Amino acid sequence: MTEPARSAWVVSDGAAGNERQALALSAALDLSPRVMRIDVDAPWRWLAPRLLIGARHAIHDRQGGAIDPPWPSIAIGCGRRAALLVRALRLWSARACLTVQILDPRIATSAFDVVVAPRHDRLRGDNVIETIGALNAIDAKRLTKAKSHSDPFAALPGPRTTVLVGASHPALQLDGAHVAGWLAALGKLHARDGGSFLVSTSRRTPAELVQHLREAFSAWPGVFWSPDENTANPYARMLAWADRIVVTPDSVNMLSEACATGKPVHTYAPQPLHGKLADFHAALRDGGHLLDLGDTNVRPRPMPLRETAAVAAKIRARWLTNDGQGISADTDTPPA
Repeated sequence: MTEPARSAWVVSDGAAGNERQALALSAALDLSPRVMRIDVDAPWRWLAPRLLIGARHAIHDRQGGAIDPPWPSIAIGCGRRAALLVRALRLWSARACLTVQILDPRIATSAFDVVVAPRHDRLRGDNVIETIGALNAIDAKRLTKAKSHSDPFAALPGPRTTVLVGASHPALQLDGAHVAGWLAALGKLHARDGGSFLVSTSRRTPAELVQHLREAFSAWPGVFWSPDENTANPYARMLAWADRIVVTPDSVNMLSEACATGKPVHTYAPQPLHGKLADFHAALRDGGHLLDLGDTNVRPRPMPLRETAAVAAKIRARWLTNDGQGISADTDTPPA
């Protein structure tokens, strides 16, 4: 069977974590997409992706490009606002565009051809592809490429503990008590094993917490990086050089990427989590991918949590089977 033409759009709502997932899936499908970072006018952005009437005039490409035909053969979006354009493309293209939505779109999954969602989103449907964690591009090839022997990280004492810091979450507050307990546990780890810390904060990490952690980690060998620095992001290098990884409990993306390395991954969550975040942590622990910080029990390491290639293979099979056309009927699509 002949593959459909591979023109593609990756639709981003501007959230870095969402865009990374869509790009990772695009790369696994061997696509060279147009990346569209969109803004959405009110009230469409409040109701996204429900309100389609008039959406053509409410969605804007931040780079100034026109959102006009020819429509792509496939559109991949992640996040609610991105889902508005992805859903609309299914209508505007008369279902010639295969529409792939990552994460729960908060509407019936039948509004899209494929929905890719982690198990903790609890979605059901014939067109739902379920994962444990977030899609990402971490694999053996990327880790090897990121690990140059001329890297200054090579001179740091081992074991090298990469520390990935997010921010507070509705299910968990990174407040003073939590951070103090976490730093104390990391101090005990260093006292026991020595080594160094490779620390990266995220765009979501509050500035005052970044400064506090920068000062705290200065007591130990290693490096500290935050997005406000005018230097290249060392994130991939930190994953590649890590002997183990410690991730704050809040970030599904960072935990998924850490677990994709195949290295021991730890978190610090002394208080019970709840909701979807608790379900996600439970799935990682059940698979042997996630340990408590300070856990010294020796156990077999699971295979790295690399789900993106398998998801891409399922989408490719559906795409070819349907010759690039939509997969399922959308019975609730209003006129444009």
